[in-house]
Amino acid sequence: MDLKHALQELVEGFAAREIDAALIGGFALGALGVPRSTMDIDFLVDGTALEKLESLMSGLGYRKEFATENVSQYLAAGEDGVEVDFIHAFRPVSVKMLKEAITVDIFGGGLKTKVLRPEDIIGLKVQAMVNNPDRKNRDSADIESLAANGSLDWERIAPYYSMFGMEKDFEALKGKYGGKR
Repeated sequence: MDLKHALQELVEGFAAREIDAALIGGFALGALGVPRSTMDIDFLVDGTALEKLESLMSGLGYRKEFATENVSQYLAAGEDGVEVDFIHAFRPVSVKMLKEAITVDIFGGGLKTKVLRPEDIIGLKVQAMVNNPDRKNRDSADIESLAANGSLDWERIAPYYSMFGMEKDFEALKGKYGGKR
């Protein structure tokens, strides 16, 4: 199964089962005008809908590979099975991110789906860099691309950097791209 087909099935399944989910990974970047190759599909999903999510994923032929309170990972059957990763939104910050996600057309208008706002994707990438320093180069490049791509609400981004003691990094990013409006 290819990623495009998998994404379409997932988005349709979320709608049918009333599961609130928004793209957050490479597909989200592409939907926001920042093309990046990706090998999986990443979502932020309503943490109160995990039973419905499990039902959807197993019904679509996915096997749960890993799960914690915070995340779950599914793999489609077959040797080229699609990997789908979920971050569970149950803390106030992530619930707000999901609630304020935007709807965008992807695949040339062939599919509408929710995508986190670019500021919130930056917030998740800041957290990912702190949690796994090996990701710093890729996530920093994604953050720079989002910042260069359009005007951002810098007041929305600042708390994400402050949360992790990265105010100097925020000021450098804002200094480089903050004048683009």
